[in-house]
Amino acid sequence: MAEAKLHVSFQTIRRDPAFAPVQSVIQSWAAGLLDRTGEGDKFVKEFQSTFNSAMWELYLNKALIELGFEVDFSNTAPDFCVMTKAGYLFNIEAVISDRTIGGSGAGNPSELDFKTRSALKLIGKLNDKVRLYRGVNGKKTPYSSLDHVREVPFVVAIAPFDSALSLTQNNELINLVLFGLGAPSHNADNFGRQESISKIQKKVGTDIDVGIFTNNSFKEISAVMFSTTGTFGKAVIESGIDRLVRSCRYRIIDRQDPRARNAAWSPGDSYLSLGPLGFLKRRRWEWGSDISGMDVRICSSTAHRETHLDGLHVYYNPYAQHPLDPKIFGPREITHNFYDIASNQSRQDHPDGALVSRQVHEPSKIALTRLLQSDGFLP
Repeated sequence: MAEAKLHVSFQTIRRDPAFAPVQSVIQSWAAGLLDRTGEGDKFVKEFQSTFNSAMWELYLNKALIELGFEVDFSNTAPDFCVMTKAGYLFNIEAVISDRTIGGSGAGNPSELDFKTRSALKLIGKLNDKVRLYRGVNGKKTPYSSLDHVREVPFVVAIAPFDSALSLTQNNELINLVLFGLGAPSHNADNFGRQESISKIQKKVGTDIDVGIFTNNSFKEISAVMFSTTGTFGKAVIESGIDRLVRSCRYRIIDRQDPRARNAAWSPGDSYLSLGPLGFLKRRRWEWGSDISGMDVRICSSTAHRETHLDGLHVYYNPYAQHPLDPKIFGPREITHNFYDIASNQSRQDHPDGALVSRQVHEPSKIALTRLLQSDGFLP
């Protein structure tokens, strides 16, 4: 492939000797994936040129291996035809919301513009996949007509890569798209409250429905798998190369738990130095019967710990025509997200310590200073 067509991340892996260990990690993620009928050459070209879509499939492939699932690659579609150890069958179609080809993510949008645009891209990609399942626009072989798809759960695995800000987000936008939830309030008088949102504006006079799992409009999609951490950064972390890492983890504890009396759970913000290259910001709130919050850690990659499944969410569609069994995803790192039709409320089972976001940076003084300033360690 011509040099000009190579993705910048692929060029980094190929050219920079420091990234040599990352190559072997990525190769281990690919086990079996290139055996998919008629897909090997196509996948390699996508990895070299568009990169992110292939990276997401590689991440998912390794996640399925970690979960102990088997994938039948003899079928050309959907992307992963999965069987658990107990013989439970389901299918996964992978997709990303990427930047426009040749674009840079629209410069420096406001936070509101970024969130609106990113949510619209997520909705658009999910709509594309449900159309693929239904067989609209003259598609001769819709997924719903395939024997291995027809009567089993159909899952869409989606990740955002549409902006430089995409990997800094948590699950706020997918909550909006699937459950119609606004960002939780941090105000003392209505802490934790999430506004119910039914539409967002695409352009003046054009509204797009959100909360697609609060009705039967997307009943063909059994569940959505989502992550902002199943990225090239995950491979960098697993390779062990020297990098600066900024991570955010969700924290929660019952107020009656004896451990809640520890200073680490005291309400408010606290900043700790854990050595020459280790910084921790704790943020805690009292919320009903719990104390919740987050830990933001800035450290060297040598001190950072993260599993492959850290940061993975599964959202279950209560209107699914073929519901996905939540019990198949056992590891505690995975966050399970449900919507109760009777009460019109979501239930998000975040385990304590769940990875919310993570970014890797060049290990330089400039990068460290910028991170410390943005998180309030420095003025």
